[in-house]
Amino acid sequence: MGSTYVTNPVEFLINTLFGLYILTVMLRFILAAVRADFYNPVSQFLVKVTNPPLIPLRKLIPSIGKIDTSSLVLMLVLQIASFSLIALLRGGHIPLVSLIILSFAELIGLLLNVFLFSIFIQVVISWINPGAFNPVVSLLYSITEPVLRPCRRLIPPMSGMDLSPLVALIAIQLAKMLLLPPLHQLAQ
Repeated sequence: MGSTYVTNPVEFLINTLFGLYILTVMLRFILAAVRADFYNPVSQFLVKVTNPPLIPLRKLIPSIGKIDTSSLVLMLVLQIASFSLIALLRGGHIPLVSLIILSFAELIGLLLNVFLFSIFIQVVISWINPGAFNPVVSLLYSITEPVLRPCRRLIPPMSGMDLSPLVALIAIQLAKMLLLPPLHQLAQ
């Protein structure tokens, strides 16, 4: 009992702090990929918070086309560090290949969750306060539009009802169910 008394809160802190920073880097990566408004206050915040590790990394790891590979590498390294610290805290260790696969699976899950929650939040906001401008709403639109656009082509709005968010949410949930379990199995 004594070791879990301290271990659980430390694990929680590691998961929370690493998770929040990885999410911040992920959001910056997504916003850059969808060409969101760079001058949006939320975008500016993400840039300021993530620049310290990304600026030196960009000197070592160039972008590949429009893909910010330094952000991807930073997220992967942070996720590996998080899993490694927790394994050390528990008194074990995870083989490097398994660690990389688990980290990759975790990042894919996070990416899908960002889209899932962004769509859900955008739908709720459209019900509560449609048409209101807010910097966060603008970024949500930037994030979700590349996902919703193909869904709108598949099922166009009917009688003023846009069902594309429902289609996108189902597709994202299916992607999570189909992609993540094989990766977790592969890591074992």
